[in-house]
Parts: sequence; C-alpha cells; structure tokens
Amino acid sequence: MLNLSTVLSSRIFVWAVLFGPVVWLSWRYLTGALFYGEFIHVTGELSARLLIVTLAVTPLRNLFPRKRWTIWLVRQRRYLGLAVFAYAVPHLIAYVVKLRDATRIFWESIEPGMLTGWLAMLIFVALAITSNNASVRKLGKRWKLLHRFVYVASILTFLHWVLTAFNPLEGYVHAAILLGIQALRFMPRPKRAKSK
Repeated sequence: MLNLSTVLSSRIFVWAVLFGPVVWLSWRYLTGALFYGEFIHVTGELSARLLIVTLAVTPLRNLFPRKRWTIWLVRQRRYLGLAVFAYAVPHLIAYVVKLRDATRIFWESIEPGMLTGWLAMLIFVALAITSNNASVRKLGKRWKLLHRFVYVASILTFLHWVLTAFNPLEGYVHAAILLGIQALRFMPRPKRAKSK
C-alpha cells in the first residue's frame, strides 16, 4: 500500500492538484458554463494566489527549517511557479479572444492597469521557459538573477489587479498578505539545539 507521504510526493498528484482546476475551468468556459467575467476573475485570482504561495516557500522554510511540510513545499516550488503561469495564460487568451481587435488591445495595453499585466506576463513567460534543469545548468549564476524578477512580476500582478478590478479591495488584501509573508524573511531563524 502507498503511504500518504508517497502519494503527496508523487508528481502526478502534484500536477493534478495544481493544473487540474485550470483544465476544468477552461473546459467550463469553452462550453459556456462560465461567463467571460467569471473566467477572467477566477483565473486571475488563482494565478495571484498561487504566486503568493510560491513566494511564501522560502520564508516559511526559513521559519520552520525542520518541518517536513516546508521541505515538501521547497521540492514543489518549481511546479508552483509553473502553475502561476498556467492560470495566467488562459486569463490572457480569454481577454485577447474576447476583444478580437488588435488596435483596441494595443491602446488598452498602454493604460497602466493593462500595461502592468502585460509586463508581468512577459516576465512569467521568461521564468516559465527557464524553469528546467537544462536552463539552470546553462545560465549558471544568471539563472537566480533572472528568477528574482518574480518579485517585480508580483508587484506588477497586484498593481494590475488593483487597477483593473471593479472592487480593488480584494487585490489590496492579497497584496497585504504577500507583504506580510515576505516580512517573515526578516524574522530571526530558529536556533538549532546544540548537541551535548
């Protein structure tokens, strides 16, 4: 029999949990079960929430270095990052297909609310393309430097949310949660007990 830790560590399980919902949501949208506004909202919101979880991995690991669940999170961090991208892509595609007007898309793209979204997406594309072992080996130290742009993307993402939402309060709340989690980085790390 498989134990719980084996199941949770299974790549199939992780991929099903992270990517299953976006497949299901996209199917519902394509079959008319979800309206455009609902689909745009839920894919954008889930992408932002997954971004928060992804950026929470290191602070939580630093705060709880011996906990098995933080070790598990560190192992899944790359998949979490890819899931952020996986929800952002249909969010963008739905918008582009809905407008079907390159001129309108261009003029909207230079407005602050949409420009922040486009810039965040460009960063996510670069991060998604290089989220593999081959890129880590090829880029060397530059890989870490590139992937630190996720912090820029997170700022742009929440600006996009706040500037384009009918009610920006939810965006502010999520941004505050992200800031709170990042503040954990500055908390002193638990000291290891000295062996006698």
